[in-house]
Amino acid sequence: MNYTDCLFNFLQHQLTNFPKPDMFAAKENGSWRLYSTQEVKDTVDKLSLGLLALGIGGGNNIPVEQQDKIALISKNRPEWLMLDIACQQVGVCLCPIYPTTNVTELEFIFNDAEVKYAFVSDEEILAKTNSIKNKVSSLKTIYCFDKLEGSTYWEEMLQEPTPEKIATLTKIKSEIVPQNCATIIYTSGTTGTPKGVMLSHSNIVSNVLNAKKSFPFEVDSTKKALSFLPLNHIFERMVSYIYISSANSIYYAQSLETIGDDIKEVKPNLFTTVPRLLEKVYEKIVAKGTALTGIKRKLFDWSLALGDQYDTRGKSAWYKIQLGIANKLVFSKWREGLGGNVELIITGGAACQLRLLRVFNAAKIPIREGYGPTENSPVITVNPKNDLRIGTVGPCIVGQEIKLEADGEICVKGPSVMLGYYKRPELNAETIIDGWLHTGDIGVLEDGKYLKITDRKKELFKTSGGKYVAPSPIENKMKESPFVEQMIIIGAEQKFVGALIVPSFPSLQEWMRHKDIPFTTPEDAIHNPKVLALYRELIDSFNKFFNHVEQVKKFELLPNEWTVDTGELTPTLKLKRKVIMEKYKEAIERIYS
Repeated sequence: MNYTDCLFNFLQHQLTNFPKPDMFAAKENGSWRLYSTQEVKDTVDKLSLGLLALGIGGGNNIPVEQQDKIALISKNRPEWLMLDIACQQVGVCLCPIYPTTNVTELEFIFNDAEVKYAFVSDEEILAKTNSIKNKVSSLKTIYCFDKLEGSTYWEEMLQEPTPEKIATLTKIKSEIVPQNCATIIYTSGTTGTPKGVMLSHSNIVSNVLNAKKSFPFEVDSTKKALSFLPLNHIFERMVSYIYISSANSIYYAQSLETIGDDIKEVKPNLFTTVPRLLEKVYEKIVAKGTALTGIKRKLFDWSLALGDQYDTRGKSAWYKIQLGIANKLVFSKWREGLGGNVELIITGGAACQLRLLRVFNAAKIPIREGYGPTENSPVITVNPKNDLRIGTVGPCIVGQEIKLEADGEICVKGPSVMLGYYKRPELNAETIIDGWLHTGDIGVLEDGKYLKITDRKKELFKTSGGKYVAPSPIENKMKESPFVEQMIIIGAEQKFVGALIVPSFPSLQEWMRHKDIPFTTPEDAIHNPKVLALYRELIDSFNKFFNHVEQVKKFELLPNEWTVDTGELTPTLKLKRKVIMEKYKEAIERIYS
């Protein structure tokens, strides 16, 4: 069998061609524990045999409704992909779920998918899963990756191989067809009931291979990738298969909080991220820079200004000379802060600020923006290594085609388009039309080739004057200010556009100190007349970039940052607009009173 047929063959491909001592690595008891390709393969096979011993799997080329389902709720760790590949080998459909998913959604997903077994990573997730156990009639056992009292340890279900068992497993693997459903991913979504996206082996394999060709991605066993975006999201999972087939080691960050330390220790060559995390890195760098004085501060500001002008096209020789100096004196320290080896960062999931793309690329920290929804496994476009067009998400990857509808909606056709939504035929009919996946995103093509996302179709709103407003470009532009941490543009069915703004309190506090304004608490600061005047001035300075109807007329400052834990962000750090609108109803009423 060709390794490009089914997902589980990527592991065998690595073992045959470039076995590694550190296929995976994770921090355990304070030091990095390495998992060789051989150890991973052995564990995956024992897991597969364990699943068969439980009486599940072995169903090949059968309707997805009849496939056995396993739920996986875990932070990123080596066991995550081991279980994933083990399920693939025996025809079990894996349903990965975000660790932050609330109990109501968890119960819905377990019942909708008729989950038979669940694997969880820690005490908190175990407690949450146990709380719904009696409400899910299909659920038999919950296994835990951590050894916890009152739980079933996952290693207890591993089966030692015998010639007979291996023969059975080999036969089952040979019968699995690429069209088999490998996974159902319930999209967290910003609204509504979770939808189960069904992806086959060939959906994801085609996306891996086409993305590798388009980028391009070379095989290099010396490269290390740091993994911290949730594996529950198809983006990080698909990229993990790229790493495996490219002989890159995967090191798992301990948590989002430890990324800075993990990067310094691992010194990765590449990683994927979302814009929100890049914004945080940039804010820290700028905060350090603004604390400098004298010549160092002038040098920092000069370098930053050069970075803001960066483009890959049409820059003078003099600009390039200056940038070379800035790279040597200032930006080299940025690269050291990211471990000193970063050759590539891929960002996706939401629009990235142009300023970040310019400055980081100027600093020889190559960031490439890509785009695609879960329903396309997921990549549709990506900016290639040697053909960056800042402000776009790049050209369509090979093997797929895109078209724009009359209203600008982006549609894609190709082998990566999902099998459909699980048990949702009515949704399938309106989402996939004549083989074209309708993404719900709005875009334009620059030079007929480079895709530029302008907004989410569902996020467009109409003012009471009948004019359409796209919130994302306004939000992204205004977030370029060091004083704006987060913001949401509002104004549906209203006379004018308003905004809820979460200030960047470190920047605001520093500004207040310079102005001799005492800072006590965020709550007090956001009501200070001088602070309000600052934000009024700031908004007016950005309004000139937008049409009259898009300009922010009134705003409210908020004292607390929006997070996944407090419910305003999805696990991929996108705004949950409906949640925010409901939660801050009173603030919105004040804007429009």
